[in-house]
Amino acid sequence: MTLSDITAPIKDNLKEFDSYFDKQLSTKVSLLNLILKYITTKKGKRVRPTMVFLSARLCGGINDRSFVAASLVELLHTATLIHDDVVDEADERRGIASINARWNNKIAVLIGDFLLSKGLLMSVENKEFGFLEVTTRAVKRMSEGELLSIDKSKRYDLDEERYFQVISDKTASLIATCCQIGALSATSNSEMHKALQDYGENVGIAFQIRDDIFDYLSKSTLIGKPVGNDLKEKKITLPLIYALKNNPQESDKIIKIIKRGKLQKKEIKEIIDFVVDNGGIDYAESKAKIFVDKAKLAINIFSESPEKKSLLDFANFVVDRKS
Repeated sequence: MTLSDITAPIKDNLKEFDSYFDKQLSTKVSLLNLILKYITTKKGKRVRPTMVFLSARLCGGINDRSFVAASLVELLHTATLIHDDVVDEADERRGIASINARWNNKIAVLIGDFLLSKGLLMSVENKEFGFLEVTTRAVKRMSEGELLSIDKSKRYDLDEERYFQVISDKTASLIATCCQIGALSATSNSEMHKALQDYGENVGIAFQIRDDIFDYLSKSTLIGKPVGNDLKEKKITLPLIYALKNNPQESDKIIKIIKRGKLQKKEIKEIIDFVVDNGGIDYAESKAKIFVDKAKLAINIFSESPEKKSLLDFANFVVDRKS
C-alpha cells in the first residue's frame, strides 16, 4: 500500500488544492513572493491535506470549507517547519536548502510568522471560528510539547509517560486537528468530530514512534533520515527509553556517552546495538501497533466506504512505511 493508493479517492481534490493553496500565497511583496514560490515548488507528501479531505468525505463530502480547512493546516504546518529549521540550525528541508540557509534566520522567522498570520486571517475572513479554535489549541500544544522536550533533553530524564506527552503534543496534535476540522467542514455531528479527532491523535502518535524507530535502522532500510541523527541531537526517544529501563546496569554508561555529545560512528553503533539487543525496537514497534489499532477502532462508527478504507490503510501505512 502506497500513499498514491491511499489518496486515490481524493486525487482530483488534491490537484485542485495545489492550485487553490498557491493562490492563497500571492502578495504584493516581491521578496515574499519569491520565497513563497520557493517553498511551494517542491511539494511534500501532502499528508495533512489528505487527512482533511478524507475526513470531510467520510462525514458527508468535500466542499469549499474543506479547502479552507486544508489550507489552514498546511499553512500552520509549513510555518512550524520553517521555525523548526531556524531552531535546529537545519541546512536542508525536503532535499533543498532551508529558508534560513538560503536567506537568513531573520527572514525565515518572518516567513513563518507570515504563514501563521495568513492562516489565522483565512479563518477570520471565512468566519470559520471553529477551525480557528481547534488550530489555535494545536499551536499551543505543539509549543508546550517542544518546550517540554527541550527541558527533558537537558536533564536526560525523559520517561515513557513524558515521551508520549511530548509526541502527542508535538506531532499528534496537528494530525488530530487535520481530521477534526475536515469533519467540521462537512458535518455538525459532534460524535463524528470526536471520532476523527481520536483517529488522528492515535495515528499521529504511531507516526512519531515509527519516525523515532528510524534513527536506529540502517541506511539501507531508510530514505531521507541519517541513522543516529536523533542521538547526535541528544534526543531520548522510546526505543532508547525502553532499553535503558530494561538494562539498568548499562544505562549510566549509555547516558554518559550521549551527554558527551559529538558522537562518533563507533559510539552511535554502540548505542544502536544496545537498543536493539535490549528490545527497544521491538517494544517501540509493538507500541506503535497498539496506537494504530486504537485509531482504527475510533472510526468504527462510520459505514464502509472508499475514504474509510483509505484512512484504515493510512493507519497501516504509518507503521509499515520505510521513510
